[in-house]
Amino acid sequence: MRAVITGVAGFIGSSLCERLLKEGWKVFGVDCFRDYYAPSLKRKNIEKCLENSDFVLSEQDISTSPLDFIKKGDYIFHLAAQPGVRKSWGQEFDHYIRDNIISTQRLLERVKNIKISKFIFASSSSIYGQSKSFPLKEDSLPMPFSPYGVTKLAGENLAMLYAGNFGVPTVSLRFFTVFGRRQRPDMAFHKAMKSMIFDKEFPLYGDGSQVRDFTHVGDIVEGILLAVEKGKNGKVYNLGSEREIALSEALRIIEKVSGKRIRRKKLEEARGDVKKTLASIDRAKNDLGYRPKKSMEEGIEEEWNWIKNIYNYNL
Repeated sequence: MRAVITGVAGFIGSSLCERLLKEGWKVFGVDCFRDYYAPSLKRKNIEKCLENSDFVLSEQDISTSPLDFIKKGDYIFHLAAQPGVRKSWGQEFDHYIRDNIISTQRLLERVKNIKISKFIFASSSSIYGQSKSFPLKEDSLPMPFSPYGVTKLAGENLAMLYAGNFGVPTVSLRFFTVFGRRQRPDMAFHKAMKSMIFDKEFPLYGDGSQVRDFTHVGDIVEGILLAVEKGKNGKVYNLGSEREIALSEALRIIEKVSGKRIRRKKLEEARGDVKKTLASIDRAKNDLGYRPKKSMEEGIEEEWNWIKNIYNYNL
């Protein structure tokens, strides 16, 4: 089987790529290495993939390229996106429109007359916004609280439109706060761990009481593969852990695992940052057989060991 992964050098994309190669897939990976964070980190993410003869890396921008790499029967994993809630305001929003909406529409337009096997769209819990009813279900009213969330919801809607009008076999997956090895450097756990290594202050937005459904990247990858096999066309699925953990508690787990203290620098709450997320994963359990397995402590220890390695830190 042949997979096309957009955003292949990213956090989730590279993790998915390694898993597919391990299982014998041929993978065509696409990434344009935008400088949202250091491209050198992204290139490091796919070092092992590049050693595999079944992997091809193509450096191109899917918002402008011809997309002629897509073939009949391909499984498309569309993970490329401009991430981040806090940076999606103001003039930066142009980048989110380009990478999260235009690129998605162009891919769907490309595949509408090609009989591909599956189109997996990576969405986000950000589409729910500042909800007051939990756990969040796929049929909950989406009310994004950030421009980023707006663009991810637009991508979902495009996927459903092309499924309904052209029969494109799309499945949208709403990821809930992913952590683990290769986590992006703008995300909280990575920032906290890096701050300890370099003895810097960790910028804590708000008082740490914001609650998240932290989900390990390995469970996310497993959910993606289950969606390939069992996901219903045009459907949306939450991929979370069903755990509600305050950021302050997660930081204490990081301190316990690392044996170091995080120097917190308290800042005002960030615009677009919601108070709580918590996924209902009943639909994913019932349709896909999805069962998250990795504990917070295990996942944080894995990420801490990876962080120490990439920053050449030795106790």
